[in-house]
Amino acid sequence: MAAAAAAAALLNPAAAALLIPPYGAVPFTLPSLPYRRIRSSCLRNDRSFSLDLRLRRRKFKPPPASANKQLPELRTSEPGSEASPSSSGDGGGGLDLGWLPAFPHVLIASMSNFLFGYHIGVMNGPIVSIARELGFEGNSILEGLVVSIFIAGAFIGSISCGSLVDRLGCRRTFQIDTVPLILGAIISAQANSSDEILLGRFLVGLGIGVNTVLVPIYISEVAPMKYRGSLGTICQIGTCLGIIASLYLGIPSEDDPHWWRTILYIASVPGFIITLGMQFAVDSPRWLCKVGKVGEAREVISNLWGASEVDKAIEEFQSVIKSDGNEIDSKWLELLQEPHLRVACIGGALFVLQQFAGINGVLYFSSLTFQDVGITNGALASFLVGLTNFAGALCALYLMDKQGRKRLLVGSYIGMAVAMFLVVYAVSFPLDEDLSHSLSILGTLMYIFTFASGAGPVTGIIIPELSSSRMRGKIMGFSFSVHWVCNFLVGLFFLALTETCGVRSVYGGFSAVSLLSAIFAYYFIVETKGRSLEEIEMSLNPNLQGRKRDN
Repeated sequence: MAAAAAAAALLNPAAAALLIPPYGAVPFTLPSLPYRRIRSSCLRNDRSFSLDLRLRRRKFKPPPASANKQLPELRTSEPGSEASPSSSGDGGGGLDLGWLPAFPHVLIASMSNFLFGYHIGVMNGPIVSIARELGFEGNSILEGLVVSIFIAGAFIGSISCGSLVDRLGCRRTFQIDTVPLILGAIISAQANSSDEILLGRFLVGLGIGVNTVLVPIYISEVAPMKYRGSLGTICQIGTCLGIIASLYLGIPSEDDPHWWRTILYIASVPGFIITLGMQFAVDSPRWLCKVGKVGEAREVISNLWGASEVDKAIEEFQSVIKSDGNEIDSKWLELLQEPHLRVACIGGALFVLQQFAGINGVLYFSSLTFQDVGITNGALASFLVGLTNFAGALCALYLMDKQGRKRLLVGSYIGMAVAMFLVVYAVSFPLDEDLSHSLSILGTLMYIFTFASGAGPVTGIIIPELSSSRMRGKIMGFSFSVHWVCNFLVGLFFLALTETCGVRSVYGGFSAVSLLSAIFAYYFIVETKGRSLEEIEMSLNPNLQGRKRDN
């Protein structure tokens, strides 16, 4: 049944692209294609997560001068200086609890990614049963539309999220966003016609589009500076767990044609958990300060970052707010102004390069690569892919706040380029069959691992870090809307390109784009590790630099 569902998705490649989240690798299998056997591999982007369990204080050591020629260099005071904004701020003693105080709040937010992953996998097996019961079995357009309408909702949700966050803050936006997620799941579960299942899937996509923007913004604004990268990758783990849960719960659908209704009802449960959990979670101290709730902002900072950080953080928040203006809601046209335009272009470019580096295409044909070496069990192939993805996520978990975002991003894309070259070499040259199969598997798993350890998680983390406080929601909304469009285009044209140009040319193009992405990251991305969001913003905004010098 799962293979049949995948075949239905293949009839509409754009629909299959929706099974891939914006930042992480997803196990997915497809049956053999009628027109040729194609070796390849699979992965999908995910943010990754690493908790530094050391509870001792750590002095920040500024990295060497950036080679970046496009963005201004981020300036950091010496660690020992009195005004150093990057020091740990532990000041006069007291225990640095590190990531622990913020962890419950980040965990609740990451439940949104669990729900995201669940909805990615929940249609993988039951789509055939749904089509049969609702009367559109054999209609490839409707079967594909049930999956692909998700992307239309996600695009609208991504665009609308920025305004909601500006006006309501992250906490209330999370709670409002659970409405379409819960309603969409229930409507889908109760559907008695194709129109009802389409409405349910659209509502779910709308909620997921908001979440993909909202979660990284929330985590970046509530996480302590030293652990922002590590905590920011928890959502990748949530996405993986959601996919695993949905695939496991979907197993009975092979024997019970009505089981799909049960697993769609289950999809509404995490929404209720998020609604309740966010009632006890904190809001972003930056947003609280912006709307005049300075006392609440102080309390949040004291509880999550430590009492010694309060005065310094509030001073930085208010300095940025004075420069940006007192209006709560930003305007989309402000994206055309510097430095917002620069960051929005970088964010959009990162997602364009990420998608056209071939993650969706590699994912489509990974099962064929494993079939070539005798692994015909789709579940086992998906397990191998998922295990490799999880290993890459753990690697990023450990390295994100140690090596930094830029180094991980550059190294990840170089690794992806090498992996694609191995697959192309295995396909193109007359090698021993066993050696060819081994190279294909090695290239596949290497691509998955290197993507999951860098290009997947870093992209979702660094964009809100580079964005200004005023325009963070709009920049993230724009960047993720670009992601959804590129996701759709790659899914729509990948199979046709492969059939017309051949696997070697397409995968060679993926390798070239990966190298281009590494070059782009080296010259256009500045390191954000160990710097507060306000310090990053002051370094990138000439107006704030002038104000800081005047003070």
